[in-house]
Parts: sequence; C-alpha cells; structure tokens
Amino acid sequence: MNTALLVLRLVVGLLFTGHGAQNLFGWFGGHGLRQTAGFFESIGYRPGLAMALLAGLAELTGGLLLAAGLFVPAAALALCGVMVSAIAGVHWPKGVWNQNGGIEFPLLMGTVAFVVAAIGPGRFSLDEAFGLDWHGLWWALGAVGLATLGGLLSLIPRRRPQREQQLREAA
Repeated sequence: MNTALLVLRLVVGLLFTGHGAQNLFGWFGGHGLRQTAGFFESIGYRPGLAMALLAGLAELTGGLLLAAGLFVPAAALALCGVMVSAIAGVHWPKGVWNQNGGIEFPLLMGTVAFVVAAIGPGRFSLDEAFGLDWHGLWWALGAVGLATLGGLLSLIPRRRPQREQQLREAA
C-alpha cells in the first residue's frame, strides 16, 4: 500500500505542479501568468492577475507538497480550493463529463487530495520521515471544508462576461 500511495502522490502531485508551472511560468507548453490572467479575466475572475497568481501558486506548491507527502492536509487545502473554484466557476454548467468541459477531471483531482489527507501519505513520505502524523478523516474534512469556503469566496468578485457585455450595451 505504501508504494501505491507513493505512485498516486507522485503522479497527481506532479500533474498539479506542472499545471501550476504552466500557468505561472509558461513551462510545459503553458501560457504563463499574463496570458492566464487574461483568460481568468475573460471568464469573469477579478482581478485576473491576482486570481491567476493565487491559483498557480496553490497548484504549484500544493502539488509539490502532495508529491513529497509533506503537510498533506495543507496540500489538500490548497489543491481542493482551486478545484472547488474551478468546478463552481467554470465546469459546473457543462455537466459531469470532461469531454464537455464538465466537472469530472477537477473533481477527480480534488478527491485524490482529500483521500491522501484522510489516509495519510504512507511510509515513503516526508511526513513519515519527520514524524508528522497530520492525517486522518478530520484533517481531510477540515482541509476540504476550508477549501470549499475559500474556493466559493473566490467567486465573489467574479462577474460574468455576458453580464458585463449587457451592462456596456445598456450604457
């Protein structure tokens, strides 16, 4: 089981890390911070630069923490917060399936972060090496609860592009 947890943490954590690096630095074929900020603005996240920076940093650092198995509830908090915001702000209206831009993929990624926080990162982790026992159902529920609150709060300054267009046309 410890080897399986290591593989799960590495794959999912490094995918999150890579996505954060795409958004922040333009690595791995990504667009970088400025273009990501422009995209965030276009889908209604305000201010786009700050929101893109926060999301990118959460994915980058949360992914590294998850991959390393270090402070896994903090990793789950950061990663689930971004996934909640993505699901609620972008993917929800598109249904379940990823092929339609739905919630399938961000829900899966957030679920993995929750599960690792609940069961622990395993023997092959920095938490184990440092003697940290910060995992369990309550740690995971607390992380996801705070992540849900943070992810939903990120939607408050968000304005729908269609609504802005209607307001401009009315003026």
